[in-house]
Amino acid sequence: MNNSTRNLKMKKLLIASTALVATAGMASADITITGHAAAGIYSGLDYTAPVVAKLGKTIGTDASMAAGTTDANGNVTQGALTAPVASTTTATTTQVATQRAAVHTAERALAVSTGNALAILVLEGNVAEEKAELAMMEGTVAAAESKSGDGVYSNAGVDFTMTGATDNGISFSASVNIDAGMEVDTGDFELDGKDGGTAGLGAVTMSGAFGTLTFDESGIDNLYSDATTHDVSYATTVGAVALTVGHSVGAAAADTDYGKATSFSASTTQSGMAFTLTGSETAAGTSASLAMSYALNDTVTITADTDQVAGAESVQTIGAATTLNGVSVSVESANNSTWDVDLGYSAGGFALTYGVDETDTWTATATSALGGGATFAAGVSSDNEMYAGVSFAF
Repeated sequence: MNNSTRNLKMKKLLIASTALVATAGMASADITITGHAAAGIYSGLDYTAPVVAKLGKTIGTDASMAAGTTDANGNVTQGALTAPVASTTTATTTQVATQRAAVHTAERALAVSTGNALAILVLEGNVAEEKAELAMMEGTVAAAESKSGDGVYSNAGVDFTMTGATDNGISFSASVNIDAGMEVDTGDFELDGKDGGTAGLGAVTMSGAFGTLTFDESGIDNLYSDATTHDVSYATTVGAVALTVGHSVGAAAADTDYGKATSFSASTTQSGMAFTLTGSETAAGTSASLAMSYALNDTVTITADTDQVAGAESVQTIGAATTLNGVSVSVESANNSTWDVDLGYSAGGFALTYGVDETDTWTATATSALGGGATFAAGVSSDNEMYAGVSFAF
């Protein structure tokens, strides 16, 4: 072997060794792409129409300003205003404070008088703080719930899930989704309406020995009420107890009118009994619930809970559930004279459910797996609601 051949082999070995070291120090990462679609018909579903309250051009300085109205173009007009500030005028500090109070007064008054929209009025001027507040306030406000009528729905979406891990063992993930079309919530017999087809950022999480941190502006469920209001949450395990805390920390959360909240959940299982304590602190006060379940055997489970919403009397509920040969029965009764009975049957990818409560309101659903990621689903209710369609997973 001559010197040139020996030197070439040594160079190749050095390059390979360097690449191996670089690969060992590189964090692993993966991107997963999934898709979904659905199509079908619906009738009489619950529907909350969006109402956009567009920003007006002037705002009064009188704190006794009356409620405004909305013109044909959706622009908010004022009621009895005195000395309105022109859009080119720089508001003084006193005017800013007075006008902020007037805005909130008008919002509440219009909500009461119309029952379906909030008055969102603009404060013009060169005050940066006020412009930031207005940017926060602008948006879509839900109207009173109504029925959807008859229609056809179809929608599709793509989800991108990105996961990875650092060299020191911290796992991280993020997601982006794009959805378009008319969407139906088959679980709640609701018409969700059209999705604009824009990209949305999902939760960003980091987890390790310290626990799991989740960030998602106004996208994390309140652990007590399930309302999607939180911006950040932290979950960990201390001994046999699983703990989670969620909090709303955004600009909107600083105003009690916009749902500032902190919630928590603690759960553990001792001697076959599972306990879960949840609570929430909002502007309305503190709400809390303690739930317990116990499996008597492989087929029967007993449940009980006490729940107190802020400012209301506590409600105690007991229940039992059993499943045998594909047939399931679940009953619950509370001390506020409410009760629920749910029946179900499943076999070979086919499932039927029926539920009724103390008001004689009932729902019935059927689902069937068609194979290849396709599922047929249909449902009817005592409120003349109906849907039927097929969903696909890609």
